[in-house]
Amino acid sequence: MSVSKAEKLSASDTGEHIETRFFTEKDRAALQEIYFESRKNTFDWLDSSLFNLNDFDRDTDGECIWVATVKDKPVGFISVWEPENFIHNLFVHPSSTGKGIGSALLNVCLNKIGRPARLKCLDNNIRATNFYLSRGWEIVSSGAGPEGKYQLMQFDKKVI
Repeated sequence: MSVSKAEKLSASDTGEHIETRFFTEKDRAALQEIYFESRKNTFDWLDSSLFNLNDFDRDTDGECIWVATVKDKPVGFISVWEPENFIHNLFVHPSSTGKGIGSALLNVCLNKIGRPARLKCLDNNIRATNFYLSRGWEIVSSGAGPEGKYQLMQFDKKVI
């Protein structure tokens, strides 16, 4: 995979410059916090007392991770299981949602991985489901896992 060290994007609705780059160990604590806070604020159907900071390490082990920063501060991340082009995680800090950060991360990732790209989106996470559907993802099947029912989504298109 050919990847530039960092890519700068501008979120059109905020004018903030979003930089995306590969994960480095110095990002770990910030991404643990983003993962923890995002799940706590979004997954209200789950018992958030079971969430902890180390979940990030377990849930991204062996994955390629891109980080989004604004003014050098991590504000989100996306992780991919590359052998299957499977996007496992896309999380933005709750204070930074709606600013184009998730879209920037998704676009950078989709420009680097093969097709078809796939992900699972929990049925209860309606905002995320709508996010992916509005960007051309298609539901190809459904299932259930420990966190609830999900839709398996697929993306076959090229991203510009």
